[in-house]
Amino acid sequence: MTVLVLASQSPARLKTLREAGIEPVVIVSGVNEEQLAGLGPAELAAQLAVLKASAVARRGDLPAAALVLGCDSVLELDSPGFEQRALGKPGTAEEATSRWRSMRGRSGTLVTGHCLIDTATGEQVSEAAYTTVHFAELDDAEIDAYVATGEPLQVAGAFTIDGRGGAYVTGVDGDHHNVVGVSLPLLRDLVRRLGHQWHELWVRP
Repeated sequence: MTVLVLASQSPARLKTLREAGIEPVVIVSGVNEEQLAGLGPAELAAQLAVLKASAVARRGDLPAAALVLGCDSVLELDSPGFEQRALGKPGTAEEATSRWRSMRGRSGTLVTGHCLIDTATGEQVSEAAYTTVHFAELDDAEIDAYVATGEPLQVAGAFTIDGRGGAYVTGVDGDHHNVVGVSLPLLRDLVRRLGHQWHELWVRP
């Protein structure tokens, strides 16, 4: 049986995979996300995904016949002053508030880099998924209330679509799973490129 190893501590990614019938082994990569600077959103997301998957794939305590998945998401905002900036986790309430005041009423592209490594062969495939996200026109009180929940501080782009922030997303163009953090259609394609079948990863009933 092929085992998927998720090189991420994201609860949203884990939940998405579980709801798709997969029970991954979670091993956090420990990669310092600040080590890459000056890159555009797509390149940053792609390179961080590779670094995370590679760090976990090198470990000696992995299950046999494992596929290691690394992911990283950033937001590219269609807003003056933010073009070509990769917006990851804001980290502070002040930054999250500033982001939302620029994001409201606008659209952004959520980019998630995916890297999948077959530990049996050492073969690696990677690709990024892109989803356009349309944000509602929030007033300052709504932004302050949302930031006060703490939810926006630890997620790429300072928003979620599967939590409190879902009410502030008016629509998406593309795979909505990608906004949560892992594109299931893209991951299926990567699994097949490595010579496996998606249903091999399902938990047996």
